[in-house]
Amino acid sequence: MINSRRRSRISPSGCDNIDHADNQVRLDTAVLFLVFNRPGPTERVFAAIRQARPQRLYVAADGARSDRDGEAEKVLRVREIVSRVDWPCDVMTLFRESNLGCKAAVSGAISWFFQHEEQGIILEDDCLPHPDFFTYCDALLDRYAEDERVWVVTGDNFQQGNQRGDGSYYFSIFNHVWGWATWRRAWARCDLAMSYWPRWQKSDAWRQLLPDKVMRVYWALIFDKMYRNEIDTWDYPWTAGVWFHGGLTATPNVNLVSNIGFGEDATHTTSDTSDTAALKTQPIGELTHPSSVAQDVEADRFVFQSVYGGQDMKFFRLLLTRLAGKLQSRAASFGRPKGG
Repeated sequence: MINSRRRSRISPSGCDNIDHADNQVRLDTAVLFLVFNRPGPTERVFAAIRQARPQRLYVAADGARSDRDGEAEKVLRVREIVSRVDWPCDVMTLFRESNLGCKAAVSGAISWFFQHEEQGIILEDDCLPHPDFFTYCDALLDRYAEDERVWVVTGDNFQQGNQRGDGSYYFSIFNHVWGWATWRRAWARCDLAMSYWPRWQKSDAWRQLLPDKVMRVYWALIFDKMYRNEIDTWDYPWTAGVWFHGGLTATPNVNLVSNIGFGEDATHTTSDTSDTAALKTQPIGELTHPSSVAQDVEADRFVFQSVYGGQDMKFFRLLLTRLAGKLQSRAASFGRPKGG
């Protein structure tokens, strides 16, 4: 069962985006806040959202898992934290009574969000944004609202100080989701089942997207598993969908979001020694727009090498695992009687 409710606090100023009580500008773009069972990070990210003062806030929470001791109490604590909206704001909640898991809960929440909004900002409970993240997303969502080439705006930068292009941001194929934004027009075309994958991976379009064979095999390993439903996550199918449709991601030249959720209680980011854990954020300042909308190939090559593993041993272990599986399958076939 889904518990959805709406609470409105209307500013006496009417429809403008100024709260005249304290002369603070409120964010016009809606925010979706995805939470679950971590009160500590949730409280910090909620404080950042409170500072941005969005006029419309959507909060979605998966239900507690019945086999996890103490999780129900943590889930309730998180829901209490996000109820502390003390600025003029329309609030909608989607609180699940049972646990759907990462893929269904998050993708369902995003679809619910875009039933009500044409565009919006999405934050998970461990993605702590710099104040400039909100204005950056707000500006680019408006600028590229009708540009079908651009599918995502991310707040993440993994360039280790390398400046890319001639603007405050550049364009990448990597749609990092530790604080991001998109449009209904893009999300509506996302096929979480990846039904196109078998034919796409054999196409020239796939090879043209990833001309580097190492990169192509790396992502094929992941997409194979997603297609077979072996990984409970929503972000890989979203990445595949963005790529399949030729979408680009606007990426800031400074890091605007810090992932503070690495550790044992995380779903996927369980290693707190990761190079991408709790990266510092910086102001982006007044935006200057790049002169062209095109992939920065060198920037993406750098991200693949430094973030996704590139050609290091982590990748080759994945490759060997795949080869071992093929050999095992071939050996088994030798033991079958002909025609069996």
